[in-house]
Amino acid sequence: MAIFPIRTFGDPVLRAAAATVDEVTSELERLVDDMFETMYDAPGVGLAAPQIGVPKAVFVADIGDEPFVMINPQIVETSGEWTYDEGCLSVPGRWWPISRPAFARAVGLDIDGRPVEYSGEDLMGRVLQHEIDHLGGTLLLERLSKRTKKQALKELREEALGIRGAG
Repeated sequence: MAIFPIRTFGDPVLRAAAATVDEVTSELERLVDDMFETMYDAPGVGLAAPQIGVPKAVFVADIGDEPFVMINPQIVETSGEWTYDEGCLSVPGRWWPISRPAFARAVGLDIDGRPVEYSGEDLMGRVLQHEIDHLGGTLLLERLSKRTKKQALKELREEALGIRGAG
């Protein structure tokens, strides 16, 4: 297994929609193992394949119950609302209050290519939505209010340029 560098804000792979996975192969199984290792090393609770530069519709997650993988996932139901300080391994060291549905249900395939469904409120619902956003080329910055996003982008640009006072 290998730990991969996590792509960060500004990397074009994070803005592109991931390709659908046509079949589960030994290469995909290795990728999933590497993704888990990378996620735990970061540390994080979820990691989408584009975050390590692989434009495939796959993510892994572990919110403390049991680690899981979803291939070609889709959100099929949401309800409620929950505002929470959300962060992202691709925008390290930053958290913003983001409102999302409190509950989400997603369907996809497991690592054996069988249909699987995950659902939950609060953290589970948020992780499903966050990781599936990555597969569609959406970073959490797109979920910020216009004003907060403008400030966040300014700070990220200043940080990238090494300007003091950024953050």
